[in-house]
Amino acid sequence: MQELTTQELATWLENTDRIKPILLDVREPWEFEICHIHSSLIMPMNSIPENISKLDALKPIVCICHHGVRSMHVALFLEQHGFSKVSNLTGGLHAWAQQVDDTMPTY
Repeated sequence: MQELTTQELATWLENTDRIKPILLDVREPWEFEICHIHSSLIMPMNSIPENISKLDALKPIVCICHHGVRSMHVALFLEQHGFSKVSNLTGGLHAWAQQVDDTMPTY
């Protein structure tokens, strides 16, 4: 599993020549309502096993949560199930709000 910093992800998302990753937000719906990165796919951590078939194992996936712990567990789970292009957003959305988008609400 690869770790991505918030700046690395921001640069990736701005790069029009690079394929966009699936931004897999594994937080709960109430958390997603407070804040999220545009175009994120919400799939709470506890629903990943039953919804894994909805994810494309050939596309890059960046797992995202509040601080990066839940998303790290999901990224490892995905790797164990044959996903090879999985990254975890280090520091999660809290770090994103501090380092990339200071207009994003925090909680």
